[in-house]
Amino acid sequence: MTTTTTATKQFITSEQLLEHWQGHRNLTRRTIEMFPEKDLFEFSIGGMRPFAKLAVELIGIGGPALKGINEKTTEAYHEDAFVPTNKAELLKKWDEETEVINHYFNMISEERFQETFNLFGQYEFPVYQNILYFIDNEIHHRGQGFVYLRALGIEPPFFWERF
Repeated sequence: MTTTTTATKQFITSEQLLEHWQGHRNLTRRTIEMFPEKDLFEFSIGGMRPFAKLAVELIGIGGPALKGINEKTTEAYHEDAFVPTNKAELLKKWDEETEVINHYFNMISEERFQETFNLFGQYEFPVYQNILYFIDNEIHHRGQGFVYLRALGIEPPFFWERF
């Protein structure tokens, strides 16, 4: 009997994944900037949360989750840990968390991306799937923000312009 082994090749590096995620974060930041301040914190459609609350959720996930992955801790998610009162404060925290994400992401070894991690003590998936969840969640919430902007008569940024 002959055994055939197929070598798998990596199609994306961790650096490329981080660049992809940060491209989405850049686009979400530009989306935040486009909102009139009052509407950023108050406007909603169909009972959905205002975009500021959606952005705060994203702030509360990425950096803290990557820190937990690196320190192997499973602290619960805290949505009310940061409560901004204006757009400038929200954007400042967004930028700070971008640096936190860069710091902790770059500490994850290639092997650790395949390890299972219990995110926030709730979701048990490989590290790479958790990171893809962060990106997917951001795209989902930014889509809500795009709908809000259009309802306000504001053209959102092009989704493919992530610089």
